[in-house]
Amino acid sequence: MTLTYSPANAKLRKLSNAHSVKPWLSDGRKVYSLDLLSGWSCPFASQCLSKVHVGADGKRYLADGKVTLFRCFSASQEAVYTEAYKMRLRNFNLLRQAKSTGAMVDRLTEALPARAGVVRLHVAGDVFSPHYFRALTELARLNPSVLFYAYTKSLRYWLADRARVRRLNNFVLTASYGGRDDDLIRRHRLRYAKVVYSTYQARQERLPIDHDDSHAADPNRARQSFALLIHGPQPSGSKAQKAVKRLNGTGSYTR
Repeated sequence: MTLTYSPANAKLRKLSNAHSVKPWLSDGRKVYSLDLLSGWSCPFASQCLSKVHVGADGKRYLADGKVTLFRCFSASQEAVYTEAYKMRLRNFNLLRQAKSTGAMVDRLTEALPARAGVVRLHVAGDVFSPHYFRALTELARLNPSVLFYAYTKSLRYWLADRARVRRLNNFVLTASYGGRDDDLIRRHRLRYAKVVYSTYQARQERLPIDHDDSHAADPNRARQSFALLIHGPQPSGSKAQKAVKRLNGTGSYTR
């Protein structure tokens, strides 16, 4: 059994039009993502924490965390789409079952599509352990012609291996606000993304809005922070749900 890299979703397909990313997609190379089970693979999630549980009757249901302010859109997908849930769970289990960082690297490498040019790490899920973080950096080192990028709330793992990350020109990280270690973002001057409820809020915080991940993926803007407009199903009656209705479908993904 091998890992599954997913073809680009509607948002990621727009990357092919981004000037800064086009060089990575020459010669017909494509955009993929590597996804894990939402929430369960996100050890530092807080404000966006949502998980799919399986009841005694075998049916899946979505549960938000105790302090969830905006719901993880990928967890919402897993509650609805059986194949997405199974694939992400399988990926998560295969990586957790690897006995070492080297074994993780082997699994990541053997499944990497031959035509991969850009890989978004974790449209669903996050870096769940320091060993997995090191495996991802090694994957990037071994594949210098592929651009890997990710949003993450696993800031402790990033900071512990920051020197190694800086040496990789094809591994671009963005700290994702809304986690248990948000204080580390300012303290260590990490490039970040923040979910906002309106374009006005983004202007107030002087953050450009990334609608297509071109900012997140661009190695040349690896020090420039940005905003993401809230998107997807939200808890009933919440400020997040009201914001999504006001935006009327113009939002970005919330990771």
